[in-house]
Amino acid sequence: MKYFCHKSSDVQSENIGKGTTIWQFVVVLPNAEIGENCNINSHVFIENDVVIGDNVTVKSGTQIWDGSRLEDNVFIGPNVTFTNDMVPRSKKYPYSFKKTLIKNGASIGANATIIAGNEIGEFSLIGAGAVVTKSVGKNELWVGNPAKLVGYITKDGEILDLNFIHKETSKRFKWNNNDLEVTND
Repeated sequence: MKYFCHKSSDVQSENIGKGTTIWQFVVVLPNAEIGENCNINSHVFIENDVVIGDNVTVKSGTQIWDGSRLEDNVFIGPNVTFTNDMVPRSKKYPYSFKKTLIKNGASIGANATIIAGNEIGEFSLIGAGAVVTKSVGKNELWVGNPAKLVGYITKDGEILDLNFIHKETSKRFKWNNNDLEVTND
């Protein structure tokens, strides 16, 4: 077996990458795709039309519904909820589900809700308990309900305010070649 699956899980997909670990009481439906070196914690549900990249961590209690795409190096905290139907009704399904894209290196905090049809930008951070109702840009830090932009975050996890100043060191950052870096000003 190229990946580890706990005996109490129900993994119906054959599209699981090498080195991935799937823990207790996980359900993965047949058409889901999970990349290499992922860590899928206990009590996670992954529906059919889901694609998860490499090196992704999904913490316990998360449901990932049809239409969700998680790129490489994404972190999904415990009990994160993805939605895919803007007008849910019992036993009535939309013609197609809204798509949600979580870009490379993004992190979503515990108990956040991601409303369908949004994109979470590269290396962005969604705070615990946030309700994301619109798309989030690269390296942005969003918190609250509804979530709003409160700062920025570097690839290395350094938190900056809205003026690109480091919260602890007061270093100034700027955009350079589409990345945040310290200025020499």
